[in-house]
Amino acid sequence: MTALVIVGAGGFARETAQAVADTGAFELLGHLDDNAGLHGTDVAGVPVLGSCELVHELPEARVVICVGNPRDYAARARLVRRLALPEERYATVVHPTAVVSADSGIGPGSVLLAHCVLTAAVRVGAHVAVMPQVVLTHDDVVEDYATLTSGVRLGGGVRLERGAYVGSGALVREGATVGAWSQIGMGSAVLDDVPPGEVWVGSPARRLRAAGAPALDELATPTVGGPLT
Repeated sequence: MTALVIVGAGGFARETAQAVADTGAFELLGHLDDNAGLHGTDVAGVPVLGSCELVHELPEARVVICVGNPRDYAARARLVRRLALPEERYATVVHPTAVVSADSGIGPGSVLLAHCVLTAAVRVGAHVAVMPQVVLTHDDVVEDYATLTSGVRLGGGVRLERGAYVGSGALVREGATVGAWSQIGMGSAVLDDVPPGEVWVGSPARRLRAAGAPALDELATPTVGGPLT
């Protein structure tokens, strides 16, 4: 069985640990987290082995990076850049209840939680977080580092550019594009293209403000595995 470590020990990391247990495909060694107060403790029965840098001392273990929240959704990109691991070190975790069509693809380091659906010819990039009950329909493209929180629905031919964050229950109209590092508020209905680096909310969604500087700083981060086209 392939050994695995999860970078992060927060909510998303715990959810991923449960998905890993449900798949039965990995031997989960533990979490890695920079919070020294967690080192040597257990998180939901899974040990916290040490800091994120410990990943370099576990060369046989595969890795998923499970950090980030609505206030700092560029955290995964920063850790990927900081750890500088080769692409082949990253695992892809897909919960056994997820439905992924044979002509869809998922990049390294991405996580699909319970009851997600990828219907037809969906492309999910690297280090993407797909929370429970997300539906991605035909020909959707989700670029690296994007986050889709629970209950998101994308119409056909939608493109989420690099690092986009879509809040719980949001709907994106078919053919629309959400620009790089933009954030869509929970429950919003996106009917038009969203430019890069903006926060949109409401139904129909409208621009609220510019996205936070921490996210925009990551626009120049190299893309793992090459850009989606």
